[in-house]
Amino acid sequence: MATNVHLTPELESFARSCVESGRYNNVSEVVRNALRLLQDGEERRTRFGAMLDMVRAETEKDGGHPLEDVMAEADRVIEKASNPQ
Repeated sequence: MATNVHLTPELESFARSCVESGRYNNVSEVVRNALRLLQDGEERRTRFGAMLDMVRAETEKDGGHPLEDVMAEADRVIEKASNPQ
């Protein structure tokens, strides 16, 4: 599949410097790697969104704890661990 991609001068320069460094054989490899990273990031964002939806649904169903209460309890646990008696 042939696709032409027009890069800004800054991105073109960056891509060429990646090739010159020896890490990539050509600019197409740089672009493919960038797209893979973007794809991975989008997949992580989608999974994170699904996790948030699940947590919201669980909280609506089972109830939750105010963040201030959770943070205060965490502070108590940390304080107790830092000062054992």
